[in-house]
This record gives sequence, C-alpha cells and structure tokens, in this order.
Amino acid sequence: MNFQSVLRGCAALALSTLGLFGVAQAAPANMTITGDAAPPIGHYEFCRENPRECAYAGGDAGPIILSQDSWKTILQINYTVNTTIKPMTDMELYGVEEKWAIPTTAGDCEDFALLKRKELIDAGFSPSDLLMTVVLQPNGEGHAVLTVRTDRGDFVLDNMRNKVKLWSETEYTFLKRQSADNPARWVKIQDGRAVAVGSLK
Repeated sequence: MNFQSVLRGCAALALSTLGLFGVAQAAPANMTITGDAAPPIGHYEFCRENPRECAYAGGDAGPIILSQDSWKTILQINYTVNTTIKPMTDMELYGVEEKWAIPTTAGDCEDFALLKRKELIDAGFSPSDLLMTVVLQPNGEGHAVLTVRTDRGDFVLDNMRNKVKLWSETEYTFLKRQSADNPARWVKIQDGRAVAVGSLK
C-alpha cells in the first residue's frame, strides 16, 4: 500500500468520523474568541520583515467547507512539512532567542506552522482560515501550532505529531491566535477546558 492510498483511507475515515462531532463533545468544535490580544513579538517582527504575509485584505471568508480533497491536502502538507524540516532552535539557526521565519531546511515550532500556512495558501486555502496559534503545553512551556478553521471545527497542525486533531482533542491550553479578519492582529481564545485562559495575554 503506497502513501497516497494511506492518505485516501485516512481522509475517508476522518470524514466519516467528522459527522459524529456534533453528537457528544466535551468542548465546542470551534474555538471561542473573547477579544483582542497582543501579537507575539516574533510574529510582529515577522510581519515587519514580510509585510505581504500579513497584508491579506479580504477579511474573514468564513470557515472552509471541509471536503475529502481539502482534508487530504491538509494531511499531506502537515506530514510533508513535519518530515522534511529539521527541528532546530532559533538560537541554533540565528543566534537569537526568538525569530519567526518560513523555513527551507530547519526551524522550530512556529517556523513549521508558518510553512504549513504558506503551503496551504498556495494550495488555494483562504488565509482567514489558516491561523498561527499560541498554546501552553502540559509542562507549562509555550508552543506554536497552525489552526485550520473548517465547518467541522478548528483543526491543529502540529510539528510534534503527524495526526491532525480537533483543537479540543489536544492536550494544550489555547491562549491566542491570529484574527480571521486581519492576519496582523491577534485575538484571545477562551479555552473552556481550563480556568481563566481567556484572561491570559
């Protein structure tokens, strides 16, 4: 069985599973936004250096309608970036603590997410559905992932796993993400699974 066959099988299985999401969920399929948030300094500097990446003028196009083809594309890009880019810290790559960049060979968590965002935009996804997101890991360390907004929920593309999960199925505490209206702005997330997450900045 080749990789394309595996992806087709995964896509069909995942889409059949998606139909069950509305039946009995512990958390909403889509994140709840509670107001504006300060952008991470790394993203602010990334936008200054790459204004075209943060200048989408189309506003919020609404969540993508998740089809078998779009799900397959999400899985492919998540897997390809995860297995192509070598994990390295900003200090190792650039000699600084924090630098957001679209990687070519190596990067850290936000770099993986930026490349996935770029690849999905190139594949025809709306930038308003591809949102850089800041979370806390169970050990309290910060982490960045890409959120893909769909009509079946908000899915997380993570460099630490190849499986694409609903945000509410992950072990993370969600803090803030890019605004769907403007990729240069950020908004707070009310994570209903944790206390007072919406008040964190």
